Amino acid sequence: MIPFHKPYITEDEIKEVIDSIKSGWLTMGPKTIEFEEKFRDYIFQNENKKGHVVSCNSCTAALHLALKAIGLKAGDEVILPTNTFIATAEVVTYFGAKPVLCDIEETTHNMDVKKLENLITEKTKAIIPVHFGGQPCDMDEILEIAKKYNLYVIEDAAHALPSKYKGKMIGTIGDITCFSFYATKTLATGEGGMAATFNEEFAQKMKINRLHGISRDAWDRYTLKGHWYYEVVDNGFKYNTTDINSALGLAQLKKVDWMKKRREEIANMYTSAFKGTKVIPPTVKPDRETSWHLYVIKVNNRDELHEKLKEKGIGTSVHFIPVHKHPYYKKTYGYKDKDYPVANYVYEKSLSLPIYPDLSDEDVEYIIDNVLKYAR
Repeated sequence: MIPFHKPYITEDEIKEVIDSIKSGWLTMGPKTIEFEEKFRDYIFQNENKKGHVVSCNSCTAALHLALKAIGLKAGDEVILPTNTFIATAEVVTYFGAKPVLCDIEETTHNMDVKKLENLITEKTKAIIPVHFGGQPCDMDEILEIAKKYNLYVIEDAAHALPSKYKGKMIGTIGDITCFSFYATKTLATGEGGMAATFNEEFAQKMKINRLHGISRDAWDRYTLKGHWYYEVVDNGFKYNTTDINSALGLAQLKKVDWMKKRREEIANMYTSAFKGTKVIPPTVKPDRETSWHLYVIKVNNRDELHEKLKEKGIGTSVHFIPVHKHPYYKKTYGYKDKDYPVANYVYEKSLSLPIYPDLSDEDVEYIIDNVLKYAR
C-alpha cells in the first residue's frame, strides 16, 4: 500500500518530543521560543532587515490573526482564489467580511491576476494569494495592484515552505505570510502554523491575540523570572501552539531543504514519464521555485483513475473542491459556477499523486506505470 501522504518522521523528531515531555513544559515555552527563532532565521536568512514570526496552533489561526492585525471588519471584502482549502475563505467570514472569489490560471492553478483588478471595489481591504501546491503566485503583479488600491497582501503559504519567487523566499514578500505545519505539510508538527512579517506592529498584535489578548505569554508569567500579573488588552483567541508541536518543528526544520530536494526528484521522475502522454503534468514558471508540496496531474477520467489506483494500493487526492461549489458558500454569498470556468475545468480534471520523501524510486515507478495504464 502506498498512502497519499506519510510524514517523514525519524528518531530526531522522537528525541525532541521526549525531551520536551521530560522538561515538564508542555504548552508554549522554551521549545516554542527556540522554534520561532530558528524559523525566523531560516525565512529571513537573506534579508537585510529584521523579520518577525508568530507561531500558532494552525495556519487558519495565523490567517485569522493576520486579518485582525490589518484591521479587517464587518462589511469589508477580501479577494482570494476559489481554488483553495476552505480555511482561506472561512477566516474572512469570522469578521463578517465577504470572501470575493477570483478564478485561476489553468496551468498553475493559482489566482489569475488578469482577473484580479476587476474584482476590487471600495469595500476591498486585502488580497490573499494562495501559493497552490507550493508554486508562488505572480507576486509582482499582485503587489502592484495592491499598492495602486492601497490594499494589504496576506499570503496563504500553507503549501509553500520552502518556495521562492524570483530568488526571494516566500515569507519575505507580502505584508504577512502564513504557513501551515499540518500533518501532511512540508514541515509537519501534527497541527501548527506560523505567521511571518517585517511589520513589528502586526507581529505584536498577533502575539497578544494568539493568547486571549493577554499582555504577557504564559512563559513570561510562570518562569522564575516572570510575574503573576497580566492584563487583557484586546479581545483575543486561544491560538498558541505547544512545546510538543514545536519540538517536532525543530527537528523537521533541520531537514526541510533535504525533504524539498527529494520531492523535487520525485516530481522530475513523474514529469519525465508523463511528457507526451494523455497525462498533463504540472507547469512551474521559470522564475520561481516550488516546494512540491503537491504534484497535480490533469486527466480526462479523474474519478475512474482515482478508483483504479486505489484498487492497486495507491492513495490519491483532489485539491481542491473550489470554494464556490460548497453549499454553504453558494447559499450565503450567491457564487455561480459560470463565473469560474477555469476553476471548474481544473477541478474536474485534477488528481494529486503521492509525493513525499519516504517514497522509494520503485514506489514512484509503480505509481507511474499504473497512472499511464489507466489514464484516459
